Amino acid sequence: MSRPDAASLLSPSPPPFKPHRRGRFLPSILAALAAAAALLLLAVLRSPPTPSPNLGSLFLSLGSNNTAASHLRALTLHPHVAGTKANSLTAAYVLHAFSSLSIPSHITPYSVLLSYPVHRSLSLSAGPGRAAKPFSLTQDTYPSDPYARAAAEVTPTFFAYSASGSVSAEAVYANYGREEDFAYLASRGVDVAGKVALARYGRIHCEDIVHNARAAGAAAALVYPDPLEYGGPAGEGTFPDSRWLPPSGVQVGSLFRGVGDPTTPMWASSEGCERVSVEDAMATDDMPGIPALPVSARDAAEIQRVLGGAEAPAGWQGRDGSPAYRLGPGPAVLNLTYQGNDTMATIENVFAVIEGAEEPDRYVILGNHRDAWTFGAADPNSGTAAMIELAQRFSMLQKQGWRPRRTIIFCSWDAEEYGLTGSTEWVEENREMLSSRAVAYLNIDVSVVGPVLLPSTTPQLDELLLETMKLVQDPDNSSQTVYDAWVKSNASPKIQRLGNGGSDYAAFVQHVGIPSTNLIFGEGPGYPVYHSLYDDFVWVEKFADPGFRRHVAAASIWGIMALRLADEEIIPFDYMSYTTELEAYTKVVEKETEGTAVSCSPLYNSIRALKKAATKVNSERKEIQRELSSKQLSKGSMKIRGLNDRLMQAERAFTNREGIFKQAWYKHLIYGPSEQNDWDTASYPGIADAIATARSSNTSASWKLVQHEVHRVARAVAQASAVLSGSLT
Repeated sequence: MSRPDAASLLSPSPPPFKPHRRGRFLPSILAALAAAAALLLLAVLRSPPTPSPNLGSLFLSLGSNNTAASHLRALTLHPHVAGTKANSLTAAYVLHAFSSLSIPSHITPYSVLLSYPVHRSLSLSAGPGRAAKPFSLTQDTYPSDPYARAAAEVTPTFFAYSASGSVSAEAVYANYGREEDFAYLASRGVDVAGKVALARYGRIHCEDIVHNARAAGAAAALVYPDPLEYGGPAGEGTFPDSRWLPPSGVQVGSLFRGVGDPTTPMWASSEGCERVSVEDAMATDDMPGIPALPVSARDAAEIQRVLGGAEAPAGWQGRDGSPAYRLGPGPAVLNLTYQGNDTMATIENVFAVIEGAEEPDRYVILGNHRDAWTFGAADPNSGTAAMIELAQRFSMLQKQGWRPRRTIIFCSWDAEEYGLTGSTEWVEENREMLSSRAVAYLNIDVSVVGPVLLPSTTPQLDELLLETMKLVQDPDNSSQTVYDAWVKSNASPKIQRLGNGGSDYAAFVQHVGIPSTNLIFGEGPGYPVYHSLYDDFVWVEKFADPGFRRHVAAASIWGIMALRLADEEIIPFDYMSYTTELEAYTKVVEKETEGTAVSCSPLYNSIRALKKAATKVNSERKEIQRELSSKQLSKGSMKIRGLNDRLMQAERAFTNREGIFKQAWYKHLIYGPSEQNDWDTASYPGIADAIATARSSNTSASWKLVQHEVHRVARAVAQASAVLSGSLT
């Protein structure tokens, strides 16, 4: 059963290494850094140090396409997987870039469990006793590829945390690897037990695909990017001639379904901390438990050609003109071997801090991760380049005499690809400080893969985001704003929500309850060369952002939001959006529970209280602004401080210390990850899980659990109302 969700209002957020053995990284990285530093210096010197009466306009005028391009090129000269020397050098690069702007910077390391391939092999035969044909499991470079030599440094294609082992078994085609896909196979009499499941990307991520394959009894799994989603229209061509993934392209990833360091579940990987053993960490249900490999569309097509059995249904087929896909099992027999090295390694988060002048104990936090499975030009270093370009503009404002009211913190996270590890460990280590001091977290993972802004926020930031979009020029059409382009690109433009585990905002929103955003210029939920060899500077320069104007626009939106959150006397939050959406979600729950004893009255009552509190706060804001303008109230008044604290803390009240059922790390009761796809957002996730269980068992006890979950959410909303209004009972 699908989860209850206000689909008309909400759409899910986008989705979202061996140590280097060669010594030529350092000279090339440092040379690029020196060139970028020189560029920064020239940019800084171009403006005289005189204060500007219009900070926002000045900030927007300082954007530099060349700076963004220069940093992206330098950061993506070599592949840089978490825990490797190559990625340590990117940490040094980012640290130096911040330091060269006179922004105090430092590195915070953590020791965490990471995973690397030692040996992989895969071969195919047409049946028992037939000669097996081995697959190369490599991604091809192309003629005149400027990164062909560096491509040799790329970690062999693998899935992090895959179980080690060897399997020889018939293949079964499992479509997108969802629960319903394996249920369909069972309904057709196709036995998956002991077989190798072949599934394609496109609906859920690899960790959920492999988890579902294991639950269905598969002995191993292969996952590939089907040309239907990743290859473009037949005959259009592939990279480098177009944006589409070449036939040899492989999408790698992590199979860990949890977050953070697997050896420190629910607590930080700080020095001398308690840890579970590597063996115990690898034995949890969050790990895949079976061997699995990512493969290319080319290799998957060879397997499909040998598969027999019934023809797959229309929704399981490939793009037009492709041979028919069949279900199996067999006669195709796959021989798969994977041996991994699951080992403790050091990761490095880089921080730069601009201390606030009046409220240094209030934090506006901007984050992007730095590690990549390969070159990482779009994911994540388009975001890193935008962040450094943004930091340069802030440095130039400082030279004009600006200093933020509140503290601004830049965060360059490590090991995001393994399970949001760097950000999770830092948030867990600093949870209480962040809970009391963080104003907001503004995330960019992939900043640019296409032309249209795809924003996500927690609802109290909606109005600030929309106002900011109206200030920033559309990078592809100077006659309109980003907001204009966004509205024109959708019949019903939507701001997405942040209930999923797709990027580093998860720890801030889901674990602590900090208002957050995530920004990306794109065209849909993903992009064709995602997590492959071909996510390099050439792809970004040719197809994602020719001219690098979108990088500058992303940094502009990011920066204006940060400036307003850091500088405005009253924090620009508006909780009225929350009440509208909560009412819509509750109507969906009401419909899903129609004919049962479940009552949604507790929810409706708490939402009315929240609406009343939000109205009161907005009136207070207007009154304070009137008093400030008439000099009846001085800046820095405790009255203002009290209002701001309520605006900050209301989001925390939507969290619950016990967390979501079966997902205790996720504390937010309004938005959470879908149980079947942690890159998908579910509204009222606890209620949704309870309804799914009740529909399945249809017992009195199960429907009572639904009512309990309704009361849990209602209590959270009531607590948020009390915090926002600032009243005690």
